[in-house]
Amino acid sequence: MRPLPGGACYLLLTTLLVTGCANRSGATAVGPTVLSEDVVCSSVSSDHAAHVLAMNPDLLAEADLMILRNFFPVPRIIAINGSLPVVSMDSFAGFLTAMGYPEEKIRNPLNGARSYSSYIGSARLAGMVAWYYEEDGVMPILIGHSQGGMLVVRVLHELSGDFRRDVEVWDPYADRAEGRTTIIDPINGHERPVIGLKAGLASAIATGKVMRLLLGQWDMLRRLRQIPDSVAEFTGYHLPHDPISGTIFGVGNGDWYRPAGSAFVRNVVLPDDTGHLTVILAEPLAQDRGARQWIAAYDPDRDMSMPLLAKGSGSPLFAADIWHRIKAAWCREVQDWIISKRRVCEAVSSGR
Repeated sequence: MRPLPGGACYLLLTTLLVTGCANRSGATAVGPTVLSEDVVCSSVSSDHAAHVLAMNPDLLAEADLMILRNFFPVPRIIAINGSLPVVSMDSFAGFLTAMGYPEEKIRNPLNGARSYSSYIGSARLAGMVAWYYEEDGVMPILIGHSQGGMLVVRVLHELSGDFRRDVEVWDPYADRAEGRTTIIDPINGHERPVIGLKAGLASAIATGKVMRLLLGQWDMLRRLRQIPDSVAEFTGYHLPHDPISGTIFGVGNGDWYRPAGSAFVRNVVLPDDTGHLTVILAEPLAQDRGARQWIAAYDPDRDMSMPLLAKGSGSPLFAADIWHRIKAAWCREVQDWIISKRRVCEAVSSGR
């Protein structure tokens, strides 16, 4: 028996909760946690909420993460494996939980795994993104390695409507489409299509065009480096001498990810000795005291000498940079959630 969701219904005031859940055409039956208007409004007007709004997303302390984790919605992280079965995103997921991210927000609810297959259809995954957003009230974070990175970019194009006019909502617990192409927006309680949703953060690691060509993924050749407006921030991580991602002679201008519109796109070139299969083996870094402290203090705008680590420990630069971006996106999602819920509370209080 699947647990009660804490999402869209959790995040709306009682009136919006009841209306939104009751009107889902063809939706899987779920048992929303109905909170009273007073409880919701008390939460967004609390000292914790004020503290979150005062946070600088790029400079978060452990105490800040505890408040985000314990009192407010947490974005789902969808970590997507590459095509090769010899390495998965499991170590990366273990790194995130060791650094303080809630494990239940990483595990695949269908099988308990800490990562997702890169052979999932992009429309299905986009439908899952919509389902998670509706249930959690904050947009999921998408991170993919190798072919998984391609799938992340493809999902962004799905959400932009580049492949089809409509995308069905997909229930990740029941593993089936819900027969609807709209959700109840957890922010305002209005019905809206899946197409047009915007993630806060997405990332691709060591993803290149060579494998797209070999795997016959022709429709992604021209789209792979173009990041649509269905994400606020995207970071691409490149390996300088990686035959698998096609950068054996270095990262060239054609390897750069670029915004198709207004998305903020970053490109990070990792050190020369970073391996395609070892870059995501990040869990040991969180277990090494020196590396963990360096990662926690990491600032991409400062020149910081990397710690010396034993072989096979993954890339400290990748781990530090992606953790920095995850924390910032997490904070921004909660800040936006608090602001939007305050507006609803003020409207209800004033009788509008």
